[in-house]
Amino acid sequence: MNLLRFALLFLFSSLGAAAQGTLSGTVRDSLTRQPLPFASVFLANTTRGATTDAAGHYVLAGVPAGRYELAATYLGYQLRQRPVAIGAGEQRQDLGLLPAAQQLAEVVVRPNPHREADYQRFLELFLGTSTRAKQCRVRNPEALQIDYDAERNRLTATTARALEVDNQALGYRLTFYDLDFTADFADQQLTVTSLSHLVFRALPGGAGRQRRWAAARAQSYAGSYLHFLRSVYTNSVAEAGFEVQRLRRVPNRRREVADSIRRAIYHSGAVGQAAVPDSVWRLLQQPRALTYLFQPLLPPASYRRAAGTQVWLRFPDLLAVTYPHGRPDANYHELSLTLTPGREQASLLHLQVPVEAELDPTGTPTVPLSLLTEGYWGFLQTGDLLPLDYQPTPLSK
Repeated sequence: MNLLRFALLFLFSSLGAAAQGTLSGTVRDSLTRQPLPFASVFLANTTRGATTDAAGHYVLAGVPAGRYELAATYLGYQLRQRPVAIGAGEQRQDLGLLPAAQQLAEVVVRPNPHREADYQRFLELFLGTSTRAKQCRVRNPEALQIDYDAERNRLTATTARALEVDNQALGYRLTFYDLDFTADFADQQLTVTSLSHLVFRALPGGAGRQRRWAAARAQSYAGSYLHFLRSVYTNSVAEAGFEVQRLRRVPNRRREVADSIRRAIYHSGAVGQAAVPDSVWRLLQQPRALTYLFQPLLPPASYRRAAGTQVWLRFPDLLAVTYPHGRPDANYHELSLTLTPGREQASLLHLQVPVEAELDPTGTPTVPLSLLTEGYWGFLQTGDLLPLDYQPTPLSK
């Protein structure tokens, strides 16, 4: 089964490099106007968050200038979010939360013999199966509602309240609000999408543990999807250590013909392998698509367009992106897409919009579903995720 994975775990934010500002305000019940003490306020997909005081007041200080999504949540209320642009100085943003709809209908509990299996499958797809993902722990699995639709071959997961995951490999506690997860297994292909408002919080630990976490974060960043998109934005792809090639996939016509012959034979009433000629079975062992990797490395101008501070990715077919300076995770067993199999991290990038995808300075597409990853980046999921305000120390090659 081919593997396509896209993890949408953040909305937009654009971090400035120098100016910093302070964001403050009050969180209230939007109907009664009463302040909400101990509400959670955060900038989506960053480590920046606060809890309101007894008067419902919050302060986020030292925020780099840029565009963010401000979000607030409180038990018994709907999550509220608002885009904000922060510059130097102070800015006030008050938020009103609506009470969540009360669930008055009778709750019917039905036995599900596959529930544990579905939960374990969700963990593999959501957290990943990398070495770091194995060190993640879901703190409140009871918050999850997981369902497998056998007819559509689809696994879905939602949350009744915030889902908390401790990543002991990278030293973060991840809190997912309004998680909407789908794994679609149709058509010999796995596609994973994960939508959520996410906040990172650093785990406590001594000096030695903090050093180990810092080293692990730097290692996780090197060669990552975030690293690549940031290097595209700054036009430093080669300097960052990436190699980019064009890859093309076309349908395997011989395999398509063999599939048609097999269906016709079975439709006539014949069953079993013996009813199909050996020559057809040999064709059925071929891949459904043929892959052509173009050897020359692509110059940035062939897939990058810039106008002022705006940058876009645009390319025909697919981009094969290799990071030869890092070895793949020990749990990654996919075949390499490049010319030196097994020796590097190799990924594919699909362009889902008609012409081009605009990039944000933080390393995210401004239209989140405009890009899809496959290969090594698809293998790395929540267990290897870093916040958008992560800034690595200079990497040695």
